[in-house]
Amino acid sequence: MTSKISDTALSQLSDLVASKFGMHFPKKLWPDLERRAHAAAQEQGQQNLNRYVQLLCSGASPRELEALATHLTVGETYFFREKRSLEILKQHIVPEMARVRAGRQLRIWSAGCATGEEPYSIAIMLSRMTAESMDRNATILATDLNAVALHRASEGVFGDWSFRDTPQWVKNGYFETTSGGLRTIAPAVKKMVTFAHLNLMDDVYPSLLNGAHALDVIFCRNVLMYFTPEAMRKVVGRFHRLLAPEGWLIVSPTETSCELFSEFTTISFGDVTLYQKPAVGPQVSVGSPAHDGAKFLIQAAPGIPVSDESSTTSSWAHQEPPGNESCLLSARILYDQALAAYKQGRFHDAEQALNTLILQSPDDTPGFLLLARVHANQGRLAKALTCCDTAIAADKMAACAHYLRAMILQEQNALPEALLALKQAVYVDPHFVLGHFTLGNISLKQRKLKESEKHFENALLLLARYEPEDIVPESEGLSAGSLREMIASPTGQGIAANRTGPPHLRVRVSQRLGNPELSRR
Repeated sequence: MTSKISDTALSQLSDLVASKFGMHFPKKLWPDLERRAHAAAQEQGQQNLNRYVQLLCSGASPRELEALATHLTVGETYFFREKRSLEILKQHIVPEMARVRAGRQLRIWSAGCATGEEPYSIAIMLSRMTAESMDRNATILATDLNAVALHRASEGVFGDWSFRDTPQWVKNGYFETTSGGLRTIAPAVKKMVTFAHLNLMDDVYPSLLNGAHALDVIFCRNVLMYFTPEAMRKVVGRFHRLLAPEGWLIVSPTETSCELFSEFTTISFGDVTLYQKPAVGPQVSVGSPAHDGAKFLIQAAPGIPVSDESSTTSSWAHQEPPGNESCLLSARILYDQALAAYKQGRFHDAEQALNTLILQSPDDTPGFLLLARVHANQGRLAKALTCCDTAIAADKMAACAHYLRAMILQEQNALPEALLALKQAVYVDPHFVLGHFTLGNISLKQRKLKESEKHFENALLLLARYEPEDIVPESEGLSAGSLREMIASPTGQGIAANRTGPPHLRVRVSQRLGNPELSRR
């Protein structure tokens, strides 16, 4: 293999890695970048390294980028690493959250979970808190860019290296030793963690689709240090927006920064510094310009094209009585103000505008659906569900309303009701791609493989009608090409559920595209 890459090619590759993954490879680290690219090229069967880099930089597919990412990330971790943060979680954060968030699950995200030692450590810590039975009232989402590491994490099998500096009670109480000397995580702990593939530089979070919204605690330790300054600011801004008020961000001691985390309140626990989102953020008037970075919040309004400009008028035609042009104009202005505020994460301002809109137009379906998203992103799922029900009562043929209702029901662990809502969504609109995709994910999770295959096949047939760069309706920024790769990839994990189904199923689905008609339901 041609192993030497020109400085020009390395510069282009460094720029690509920074834009796609946020990772920082300055010139002094180019030799390391070259070694990693060499390993990725070998795995992909590419004999000419310069040619491989050229192909990547000229337009790599999501699958090729995923393969490259597995060689770029550092999976150096072990159980109960940086124990002090976990002790603070147990002694201070969780008891307070259990009091304040009474009546709903505690939501924790391990961002950059590598092979799973961190989220499993969190689950073990929570399982020891028997007073509030937090093991049954907490959900842990664990995501990573590296699909290979995620697969290992979902298996829950670890060698001795993962237990260095780990307390003996952890090994004895939460693992079973296999005949080969490996240790397998206890099923009760394993089921507390949901793994999903996620690139922190993507625009598909926070989202009901992937569970990254209205979070109480985010662990992102020893991840940001590998990012470019611009990527760090972008990711931290997103963290702030998807945390619920008074939620916590936990980073490594080497990543603390007054400037980077200026939107948070800095809380010192002596030897450890953590960051808390204020209970009430700074209020900005609804009509004010969007601040830098506001555009990356999730695509807000079901069925509505979202403009980059906060002041432009939505193309949605609100249903108003003929001749009432002033009410029509007012409704449009209020909706656009709410949409702009929602995109910036100013949920209080968005809610105020939408409440005023709904007083004027009690049957405004898009207004109720946007309000449902406002509530859902703050963890107020019961109110979000009520808004969806009201929207459906006004327009029973709104597939997006049935779909959003299904997403909220999934959050409430009401799977039978969620399935019914999804089936209603694809009934009123048989071409609703995400309805078929999510039905496939739920069926796969329930081990209904034939049913799952049918739904994924339907989704792929519908995706064939889109250009790869087209955004899938209601996907919150996901392209048709990316969604197709998720379904067909042997290592891919879907964004709507923990897709850990058998690889042969996904391969078979991707090969059965000859029939131009949808499968019978």
